[in-house]
Amino acid sequence: MDSVLPTICVAALPVIFAITLHEAAHGYAARHFGDPTAWQAGRITLNPLRHIDLVGTIIVPALILLVSTGGLLFGWAKPVPVNFGRLREPKRDMLWVAAAGPAANFVMALFWALMVKVADVVPLGDYSEPLMRMGDIGIGINIALMVLNLLPLPPLDGGRIAVSLLPTRLAWRFAQLERFGFPILLVLLLTGVLGSLLSPPLRFFVHLIDLIFQLPS
Repeated sequence: MDSVLPTICVAALPVIFAITLHEAAHGYAARHFGDPTAWQAGRITLNPLRHIDLVGTIIVPALILLVSTGGLLFGWAKPVPVNFGRLREPKRDMLWVAAAGPAANFVMALFWALMVKVADVVPLGDYSEPLMRMGDIGIGINIALMVLNLLPLPPLDGGRIAVSLLPTRLAWRFAQLERFGFPILLVLLLTGVLGSLLSPPLRFFVHLIDLIFQLPS
């Protein structure tokens, strides 16, 4: 337990921002393309307190950290309200609103990689090791959330991107999967299929970031 508490303290910042800024990005994109719903609800903000879900943002990631043996760290925030019907071009703009969340996670992964690099090359004394650990967690959680959300399964972001790209009739039929999305996701998780699907892109993006920043092993 003595080693778990410092881990939770170091992980708190990257985990909370990875989850909450993902949602804020959706709201910002929705407003840009004509839907002010999230803005009117006060959800277009970098203040994580406006997005935190007690279970998904705090309890679930903390429990995973407590029992994890190197598995996938994930969580969720309160979904940002988006009225796709208020977008200027609903079917087209849905793609950009959906992609904004994973894009925000990728940008955050790059930021945390930069922090790891800074901690490695700049003498920061006792702060170097915690910052590198924080950066490693930030890279991992953001890449995991990006890849998970890009799965082409409604209501995940990848599912909404697929609906935007498919022909109208096929898109409507595919969108009907949304009511079954989370049960399907749960089955994939419990059967181990989800891990098998996510592992190759996870490894690819982590390796890509490592190549860009030449991170310490």
